[in-house]
Amino acid sequence: MLAWFLANFSAMVFYCLAAVAVAGAVGVIAFRSPVHAALSLLGSFLAVAGVFVLLHAEFLAAVQILVYAGGVMVLFLFVIMLVNVRTLTGEGQYVRRLVPAAVVLGIVLAVLIGVGVVAGGQGAVADPAALTAVAGVPLGNTEAVGWSLYRDYLLPFEVVSLVLLVAMIGAIVLGRKDLGAKEGA
Repeated sequence: MLAWFLANFSAMVFYCLAAVAVAGAVGVIAFRSPVHAALSLLGSFLAVAGVFVLLHAEFLAAVQILVYAGGVMVLFLFVIMLVNVRTLTGEGQYVRRLVPAAVVLGIVLAVLIGVGVVAGGQGAVADPAALTAVAGVPLGNTEAVGWSLYRDYLLPFEVVSLVLLVAMIGAIVLGRKDLGAKEGA
């Protein structure tokens, strides 16, 4: 029993994380409170980061936590706090007649995904060593991404950074011009 548990531990952790991610996604659309929906989205983001760790993609897991669970969630919560949701007028649901079609479509999609996992998931295991080597030298996953980014793709990386810098300067100039027009009036 213990040998079976240890042999299938990764699969059990994956199914638990997948269940948490799906439950979080359902919670996002099911909760009426925007704060509860945002916290449910946070749980879903963290579960996806756990799946990335299982896939030996530590860099993607860190980016998932820092960018999505950190930055995007803070942005969502600021928007929720700044927009007073209770003062918005309630609109009736105009898609009630589409609910049965959505349920049927969801069931069909779940069956198709289940068949795909059962039929194609037997021999489709990725080799983590392929993701951690640069020019045949074994490195860590994050180190391999860094070497590839700063050695092989240095010029496109720098061009993107210049484009973002120009966009930031343009936003500042446009914002300052609007501020100056309001002060002068």
